[in-house]
Amino acid sequence: MTYRRFIFTITGLMLALVLLALGCLVFGSVNIPVDKIMDILAGRGSGNKAWDIIILQSRIPMIATAALAGAALSISGLLLQTTFNNPLAGPSILGVSSGAGLGVAIVILAMGGTLGGLFGETLGSNMAILVGALLGAGAVLMVLIAFSAIVRSNTMLLIIGILVSYLTSSVVQLLNSVATEEGVHNYVSWGFGNFSGVSVAQMPVYAGIIVLSLVGAAFMVKPLNALLLGARYARNLGINVSRTRNILLLITGVLTAVVTAYCGPIGFIGLVVPHIARISLGTSNHTRLVPATILAGADIALLCSLASVSSPHGIIPINAITPVIGVPIILYIILNRRRIQYFN
Repeated sequence: MTYRRFIFTITGLMLALVLLALGCLVFGSVNIPVDKIMDILAGRGSGNKAWDIIILQSRIPMIATAALAGAALSISGLLLQTTFNNPLAGPSILGVSSGAGLGVAIVILAMGGTLGGLFGETLGSNMAILVGALLGAGAVLMVLIAFSAIVRSNTMLLIIGILVSYLTSSVVQLLNSVATEEGVHNYVSWGFGNFSGVSVAQMPVYAGIIVLSLVGAAFMVKPLNALLLGARYARNLGINVSRTRNILLLITGVLTAVVTAYCGPIGFIGLVVPHIARISLGTSNHTRLVPATILAGADIALLCSLASVSSPHGIIPINAITPVIGVPIILYIILNRRRIQYFN
C-alpha cells in the first residue's frame, strides 16, 4: 500500500509539473496563441519575432528557473529539518536565506559588483552577487554549526536562527542608509523575488550548480534516514554524524545561496514543501521523500510563477504569493502536530 501511494504521489506530481509548465508557457502579460507556441517549440517559428523571443528567451528560462529554485529550496528545507530534527527548520527561518541576502546586499549596496573589471561588467556583477550570497549563507551556517555543538535544544537553535535573521536585516538597513539611490532601488527590486532574472546565458551555471547539489543530496539518503533515529543510533550504524551534518549543511548553503543570488530571498517554499511531501507520502523515509520533495517544490514554485504573471494588474512579486500558500499549511501543521509524526 505504501509503495502504491508513493507511485501515485510521484505520478501526480509529475503530471502537475507538466501542466503547470504548459500553463506558464501559455499565460503571461503578452497573449500568444497556443498554436503559435507549438510552432515555436517545434522550431518553425510563429512569424512574429517578438513572440519567438518571449517564448524562447523569457518564458522557457523562467519555467526552468522556477522549477529548479523550488526543488533547491525544498530540499534545503528537508535537509535542515532532518539535520536539526526540527519540523520548523528552513532556509528562511534559520537565517540561511538572510545570510545570503546580506552577501548580496554588500555586493549591490556597498561594492557595486566590483568583479566587473575581471569578468566583464555583466558577468562580473553576476559572479560577485553569487560569491557574496555563498559567503553570506556560509557564514550563517558556520554560526549554526557552532551553536548546535553547544545548544542541544532545537527550540533554542531556532531562536538563534531568528536572531541571526534580525541581525542581518539590521546590517542591510545600515547599508541602505549609506547606499546610492540606484543601489537601493536595485536591492529593493531584487528583494521582491522573481523567477525571470536568469537569462539563457546564465542558465548553465545556475542549473549546473543546483542539479549537482540535488544529486549530492540524493546520495545522502542513507545517512538522513539514520539521523531520523537519533545521533547515537546513527553512530552505531557507522555514520560519522559530525561529517554528515557538515556535508548536509554545505549542500543546503550552496542551494540556498544560488537561488537567493539569482531569484531573490524566496520565503516559505523551503519550510512548507517538505511537510507537503511527508503528508502526501505518509512516511519520513528519505528514499521516497527526496524525489517527492524535489517534484513538489518544482510544482509549488511553478504555481507561484504562474500566479505572478497571470494577474491583469501586472506582475506580482513572488514573495507576495508564497505566504498565501505557506501560512495556512504551517498553521495546519502546528495545530495537528500531535497527529502528524514526522521523525519516526
